[in-house]
Amino acid sequence: MRLWIALYLPRLPLEVFCPNWSADQCSVVIEQEGVLAVSRLAQQMGVRPGMRRSGALMLAPEAQMHERAPQQEQEALHAVALAMLQYTPQVAQGEGAALLLDVGASLRLFGGIRRLCRLVRDNLQKLGFTGVLGVAPTARGAWLLARNGGGRTLKLDSLQRELQCLPVGLLTPLQRHQRWLDGIGCLSIGDLLRLPRPGLQRRCGSEVLEMLDAAQGLVPELHEWLAAPHSFKAKLELFGRIENADLLLAGAIRLLQQMTGWLCAHQFAVVRIRLLLEHERGREACPPTPVEVVLAEATWRDEHIIRLLKERLGKLELVAPVIGLVLEAPEVEPMAPLSDSLFPEPGGSPQDRQRLFEVLVARLGAENVLQAYPKADHRPEVANRWVPLHEKVRPADVTAQLPPRALPRPAFMLPKPIQLLMRDHRPFYGSCLRMVSTAERIEAGWWSETQSRDYFIAEGEDNAYYWVYRERTPGTEETRWYLQGLFA
Repeated sequence: MRLWIALYLPRLPLEVFCPNWSADQCSVVIEQEGVLAVSRLAQQMGVRPGMRRSGALMLAPEAQMHERAPQQEQEALHAVALAMLQYTPQVAQGEGAALLLDVGASLRLFGGIRRLCRLVRDNLQKLGFTGVLGVAPTARGAWLLARNGGGRTLKLDSLQRELQCLPVGLLTPLQRHQRWLDGIGCLSIGDLLRLPRPGLQRRCGSEVLEMLDAAQGLVPELHEWLAAPHSFKAKLELFGRIENADLLLAGAIRLLQQMTGWLCAHQFAVVRIRLLLEHERGREACPPTPVEVVLAEATWRDEHIIRLLKERLGKLELVAPVIGLVLEAPEVEPMAPLSDSLFPEPGGSPQDRQRLFEVLVARLGAENVLQAYPKADHRPEVANRWVPLHEKVRPADVTAQLPPRALPRPAFMLPKPIQLLMRDHRPFYGSCLRMVSTAERIEAGWWSETQSRDYFIAEGEDNAYYWVYRERTPGTEETRWYLQGLFA
């Protein structure tokens, strides 16, 4: 099924200066001394497109006047196109501030055209732009629907009926002939199609007929697809000096949307990202503040990364106001295929557990979320150590041949053994301890520090069980007892 989504950005000249997720400011975009676009606040004050600059200043003297920036508009359109690569690899630029997405092969993956359009709108909202969507079996037809305010037509015959009612001024080559068309009563594309083709070609050129034929699906359409760069690095200039790290999340989300599209285009999954917070330049310049996120499990979706960045930015104290953001993906790997298991694992998949651990690390700090690192050694205090969660544990170390256990081990091991007092020739810990097991002798560490101990399971008067040992020191008659662990 051939289906296209045309994405038209009518407020792009304004939203490159004030995205829709920023605070509403009284902003006016000027082109050749005339008002091109206005914000809602400026519109409430009476400023309208088409006014002169002087008239806009009279109505809104505190308004921020911006000269139109075609270069910034093109960069913003490219950023949107890069983000749209997560829905289809075939993205092309249309006329004006428009993008064309060939989504015929993506419908089943994203659950149909309605859900796909909803995802595209949500993505565009996160990027900070306002868009109008047109859906049609041809790219030119979808573009015309989007320029006319949006619409969805899935079949070619329905599209041809829809085109009959569209105003003729939507066709760019006919805008210079608008007065002549109004004079002959040609107001819609249907009226235009009823005119003789040879005469229309002589009067308006062959480009008009080519656009009409392409919109109706009578001729094939050729497009130049967007090619994603080999490496990812996106930058965002903030229109203001941000002093609160929480406010930077919206800008970071915009950059993450671009990264998601880039990852999907290359079939990559990201392992590590770096967000640089750029500060003032010039005499008071200071180096950018880096915010790194290292993932235990590579991912190509942005939801989990957004949660981690939110935790990191929430705890960050800025050394200076931020004027720009730079997002990099220095470490990526090929995207792993989806799991082919028939039934889901109880308690969630390993990927779900890894995401939970990463959120805990971002919230509590890497030094407070540790994993066990067992080691093949008879000495209890050496047999296991705790390392940060991001440190890779080699499978050979985990599956090493552990020493045989003659007696059970306690559930809780003390960080450091506690020397016990002696009462009535028995070790004392809250009460006198009674040995309820035979001795387990552990002798090891001849290569560093020799240890010779006799371990026992002891019971107190409160019926609690303890793991204690008697230190064997040759050449001395003193007996010293230590508490090593507690049984659950």
